[in-house]
Amino acid sequence: MAYIVTLSSNELDANQGKFRIEQRLTKSRPKSLNIDAALDGPPIVLLIGEHPAQPGRERSRWLAWIGIVARHGTVGAVDKSITVDPLRECMETVPLDGPDGLLNGLPAPLRQEFDRASLLGTVGACGDAVWRSLERALRTGWPGLGPLLDWLIAQADPPVFGNSHADRSWQEQRDATGSLLRIADFPLSALAAWRRPPSADAPYTAGLIPQPVEHSLIDYDVRVAGEAFGMFSEWQQGSTVRCDIHVLHDASGRRLEVVNVNATPVESRLGTDMLYYHEPTMSFVFVQYKRLDPDTRSIYVDARLRSQLDRLEETAKLSGHPTQPSEWRLGNDPCFVKLAYWPQSTDRHPAQGLAPGMYLPVSYIRLLLEDDCTRGKRDDSTARILGYDQVERHLTGTQFIDLVKHGLAGTVGTTREQLYALVKQRVSTGHSVVVATESSEESVRARQTRTRDRGAKPRTYLHHTYKQE
Repeated sequence: MAYIVTLSSNELDANQGKFRIEQRLTKSRPKSLNIDAALDGPPIVLLIGEHPAQPGRERSRWLAWIGIVARHGTVGAVDKSITVDPLRECMETVPLDGPDGLLNGLPAPLRQEFDRASLLGTVGACGDAVWRSLERALRTGWPGLGPLLDWLIAQADPPVFGNSHADRSWQEQRDATGSLLRIADFPLSALAAWRRPPSADAPYTAGLIPQPVEHSLIDYDVRVAGEAFGMFSEWQQGSTVRCDIHVLHDASGRRLEVVNVNATPVESRLGTDMLYYHEPTMSFVFVQYKRLDPDTRSIYVDARLRSQLDRLEETAKLSGHPTQPSEWRLGNDPCFVKLAYWPQSTDRHPAQGLAPGMYLPVSYIRLLLEDDCTRGKRDDSTARILGYDQVERHLTGTQFIDLVKHGLAGTVGTTREQLYALVKQRVSTGHSVVVATESSEESVRARQTRTRDRGAKPRTYLHHTYKQE
């Protein structure tokens, strides 16, 4: 399916600057528009401009922007709307009408359907057959748009995860990647377009489709990426470990280096770890994932989980003591366990947010395991359960992310070398690790201002992929 938003040339010109800054659009739509047809294919949006009508001449339109429908909403009491996010400019002229136009090769019935859906000033929709024909014509006549189409379609029609070992591992790694982007204040769309990698043993981020950006800016990251990750060079040619690296930066100069490392094979993998390291303050936060039963939303605590808590407590000892105000933390817990669950769903277009779950500091888990609230129903009096029915208080994802963003949780005085040693140790014991290192020149005050400023205009984000396998 394709939604068609048609604007006059004057209206499009007046909004170009806004579109380039926000890269999103909310537009009212007719209540009669059949959104159920979206199940026929990815919800692509074509934003087209139209020149003023001329007597005796056919319509003169061009494709200006392409995006995907993020959500449907209500405007006012009864009006409906669509929100297009992300929305990206075509960056090359794509005429629709005339002998060289995109519509020229479409069969008459499909072109007529498109014309009915592209009335000036409205939002219309055409079926999947029209969109598939347009997509083929775009890729043939304007091959430079291919990467943009790949990136958008991967987000519009994401794969549905199953219960295989690989899918369950990728689910956890995907959630960790999204959490790291939110902590570092980068948009989820920066690493959102994904297709299953050829190998089930590959890291989740190996399946990411890079967002198209200007080539001159890509070259900048190519030069520095190898230097930044020289300490992982032993995995470049290895067969037992797979490593995938992405580098992102924003217009202010902040850099986020995201490393996804998998111990292989996937069938014997022990789980997923997430680490966020804020280089200016030499602080990291560690999160270990544990999967809850999606029905009971609970997990039995076994000897393996207790031993993992022991290792997390050893990891916490890497932290020093605060000697200045910026090093103060709310507590001495840099290590957390995320008890997460993924509801069973056959939805072709699943939600792309973070997985629901609870974040528990290790010291809090220790108290819970000594309290009657976690006592199980088995005859064994030592059996314990952690879950939503047992844990009355927990950190939500938003609360946890805000604590880390403001520097209120994490280690003190931990070096980058200690971080790398920890990553290597976790991988050697059979875990997948997703680690992000943020570096910048911003002051403590500037960081606080940025994280509190929720009304600021979106910043420009760029990224490049640097892979090792």
